[in-house]
Amino acid sequence: METTQTLTGLLKRVAGEFPDRRALSVSGKFDLTHARLDELVERAASRLVSAGIKPGDVVALTFPNTVEFVVMFLAVIRARATAAPLNAAYTAEEFEFYLSDSESKLLVTSREGNAAAEAAASKLQVTQVTAGLTGEDSELILSLSPSETGDNSITQLVNDPSDVALFLHTSGTTSRPKGVPLTQLNLASSVQNIKSVYKLTESDSTVIVLPLFHVHGLLAGLLSSFVAGAAVTLPASGRFSASSFWQDMLKYNATWYTAVPTIHQIILDRHGSSPEPVYPKLRFIRSCSASLAPSILARLEEAFGAPVLEAYAMTEATHLMSSNPLPEDGPHKPGSVGKPVGQEMAILDESGAIQGPDSKGEVCIRGPNVTKGYKNNPDANKAGFLFGWFHTGDIGYFDSDGYLNLVGRIKELINRGGEKISPIEVDAVLLSHPDIAQAVCFGVPDDKYGEEINCAIIPREGSKIDEAEVQSFCKKNLAAFKVPKKVFITNDVPKTASGKIQRRIVAQHFIS
Repeated sequence: METTQTLTGLLKRVAGEFPDRRALSVSGKFDLTHARLDELVERAASRLVSAGIKPGDVVALTFPNTVEFVVMFLAVIRARATAAPLNAAYTAEEFEFYLSDSESKLLVTSREGNAAAEAAASKLQVTQVTAGLTGEDSELILSLSPSETGDNSITQLVNDPSDVALFLHTSGTTSRPKGVPLTQLNLASSVQNIKSVYKLTESDSTVIVLPLFHVHGLLAGLLSSFVAGAAVTLPASGRFSASSFWQDMLKYNATWYTAVPTIHQIILDRHGSSPEPVYPKLRFIRSCSASLAPSILARLEEAFGAPVLEAYAMTEATHLMSSNPLPEDGPHKPGSVGKPVGQEMAILDESGAIQGPDSKGEVCIRGPNVTKGYKNNPDANKAGFLFGWFHTGDIGYFDSDGYLNLVGRIKELINRGGEKISPIEVDAVLLSHPDIAQAVCFGVPDDKYGEEINCAIIPREGSKIDEAEVQSFCKKNLAAFKVPKKVFITNDVPKTASGKIQRRIVAQHFIS
């Protein structure tokens, strides 16, 4: 069997090729080599198998960004089971929905536990287990007892490209979250796409700033690094901290990082208020998961002296769909999400006809990284895979160089009396104002036009910007019909755990 067809096979190859190179560090605590990580994963996988976990069983994992999560995630997959990572901040009701929808057999938490998750698991009679690793030389301690029927021979288990390895729910910017099964082949294809477009090698190193229960941090940060033989550092606190970020980046010789625009803005604000004495020399900075305004991109490049490459991704594509290239491979264009990577991409009109350059339509993809379909959701699958392509739900167009520009989610475009307004375009204009720190536009019902555009802004610290100033700035930079008719000035905008702005929720928040 081709090792390149499974994530597990790719990781085994790296453990053989770069056994003594650093794979994973917890900042200031300990370092694991690729060989040691492989050993910990094999042993944890064999514990799972001897406890009765069978191929295809779903194992839910809820952790901060810790070494225990990484080992358990890879062990579940190695045991031919399906890993279902969950946000530790969910309520008991949310855990109940996700545990039952995924049909989880087992819930794994840290030794500290998670009261909400445990309450949901007890109610659903899902077995609960804790995992803890005290140091680099110790074993991962799992509170699991061997089952009568369990078989301990992990060596006999061969991972298959069609094994469902990862089960996640869509971020669901518009509807109830849909379950997305992703196979070993989906994962292997995606990490190889990410590794190739950013030319990741064993000399690279990054610090994870995003949660590992979403594809952005998990695929682009963690797994692509591992498959390249590169190194990953997890912050000591188990989550992003602006105050320790650059210290970790310097200490672990980081060469790049990937984040959502919100985090880039936090890093930039800190650079403005308390800059570091010295910054590492980075090969590139990556941005994904929400639109990066050209003004923010320019400020990042100026502050940190590295190319900022914007990319486009979604859960159903096992993360990456398109990216701007490294400078040696071509220009990176502000406001564009670059070119498709390792998959076919086309702009389709409503009847499925492929559109030429500069013609807008729905962005559609196909390739080995794309999910085979949503779990138990025939309606969504029928709509999502029309004309033999997966439909992203995004409107966009290719420029004459083949770079993709996104206009917005189909369901989030604002239809003002027949004129379609791109909220992404208006956000970008607002963010180019020096006194606006964050901005989000959204449609509101309107008697005359059907829909009207409003926006919410967070002013920069110390700024006295008001509605009139925002509107006059917009009038200078936008056609009159695109100017927000009402401006909410606020200090907080609701976002999802993956850093996406849900315009529908923002609209409800301010209109109510």
